[in-house]
Amino acid sequence: MAAALSYCKPSPFIGQFPSNFGKPVSLQGIEISTQASRITALFWGSKKSVKHQPVDSSLGDFTLTGSETEEVKENPTKGKKVSVSIISSILDVSSHEWDSCTLDATGPEKFNPFLTHGFLSSLEETGCAVKETGWMPSHIIAKDESENILGVAPLYLKSHSYGEFVFDHSWADAYYSFGARYYPKFQCCVPFTPVTGPRILVRNTSFKDQVFDVIVTALKDLTAKSQVSSLHITFPSEAEWYKLKDRGFLQRIGMQYHWKNRNYKSFDEFLMDMKQSKRKNIRQERKKIPAQDLTMKRLRGYEIKPNSYVRNICIYGCRTQANHWDSFYKFYRNTTDNKLILILKPSFDFYVTFSSSSSMWGSPYLTRDFFHEMGSKMGDDVLLVVAEKGDELVAGALNLIGGDTIYGRLWGCDPQVYYPSLHFEACYYQAIEAAIELNLSTVEAGAQGEHKIQRGYLPVPTYSCHYFIDEGFKQAIGEFLVRESNQVDLVMKLFHESGPFKEGIH
Repeated sequence: MAAALSYCKPSPFIGQFPSNFGKPVSLQGIEISTQASRITALFWGSKKSVKHQPVDSSLGDFTLTGSETEEVKENPTKGKKVSVSIISSILDVSSHEWDSCTLDATGPEKFNPFLTHGFLSSLEETGCAVKETGWMPSHIIAKDESENILGVAPLYLKSHSYGEFVFDHSWADAYYSFGARYYPKFQCCVPFTPVTGPRILVRNTSFKDQVFDVIVTALKDLTAKSQVSSLHITFPSEAEWYKLKDRGFLQRIGMQYHWKNRNYKSFDEFLMDMKQSKRKNIRQERKKIPAQDLTMKRLRGYEIKPNSYVRNICIYGCRTQANHWDSFYKFYRNTTDNKLILILKPSFDFYVTFSSSSSMWGSPYLTRDFFHEMGSKMGDDVLLVVAEKGDELVAGALNLIGGDTIYGRLWGCDPQVYYPSLHFEACYYQAIEAAIELNLSTVEAGAQGEHKIQRGYLPVPTYSCHYFIDEGFKQAIGEFLVRESNQVDLVMKLFHESGPFKEGIH
């Protein structure tokens, strides 16, 4: 693997740091590696040989006050005891207990499949979100005295910033510039998944707000005791975002593009809400699909064949047999392997170019086994859009279905052929048709992509919360986030004002 590294002067992107930020830089004991093929903690290797401090699995006991339990009613001086601990795998919790917390936190109408035991355990069991890939599971569990689980939070100790979709590379740069280390850090999230939803998952009890506070307190205590730089809660619900501001977290907003169902009965009815030029463009793009002899299919649950084979599919240059998930994995690999691995942005002071797809940026996050495992566990929550030409599968788009939303996640196509407009059809238009058919209110088409606007997907805010141990860094990054938020708000306003819909349709 060839790698090129460049270092420039410290970035001014977050303004001036207080003079007491970080710890004094000492040249003694700093080990400089000249190994050209090794890059630690992304581009920012630690200047100091400081290791993460392991902590007990127990994070302490807490007492809830004013709980509406029979025990407390009989003895008001006695509160309900809650113990909080860390588990090293989600498999240490039953799917029933975890999913009960998930469903209570979201409600059935906002059910989020990415927060389920099935999805998260699939990531762990197939080697995607594990210590070896820089995602060490450190999930938080809150139990009462009878061992009933009252709340959970998906948490990972991370040695890098890949797969998060809330970019903090320049923060790591700033830590490095001041002689401190940014990694490891704690990340409360769904790995590789920029989907909004609650992150502190508590049962629907009369004392749920107190359990929420207990878990947040435990998270902050864990961050301090572990001697890591920070704790990040990414893509939480808007309600959590506001709550966490009052608990010492910095607030950040981002932007995604979502499609909203205005009680449409058909795709054509949706098109009639669009401006004439946008409506014409979409129709022209959709006409290209049958013109190329392509057939689109939407598959769910048992229709996705994990074991029975589909014939005559070209896999890695040879004619063979393959099932839907193996075919989709081939398409997914084509997407990841062909990315240009160049990181060079104005706010970054490092850039790196890899010449081999074996590097982390060029490698896929998800394994072949993940798709099989996830598909078998998630059942009808999975919607796989496929494109066929004759008897061959040539492209696919993976979606998950929630209580009121279709979540578009991954896309890929046959590496040997290019089909104009197929990406738009498979990822955007088929998802819209499915949402109309299933009477769902939203399609979330993933991160980034202004090209989605002219196809009916408008910008919406996303949220993240950040807790830093170092007060100097917290102050500086907080000032930056205020400026960044103002810019994001302005961009969303401009995009809405020049949107693709007729006047009066919001």
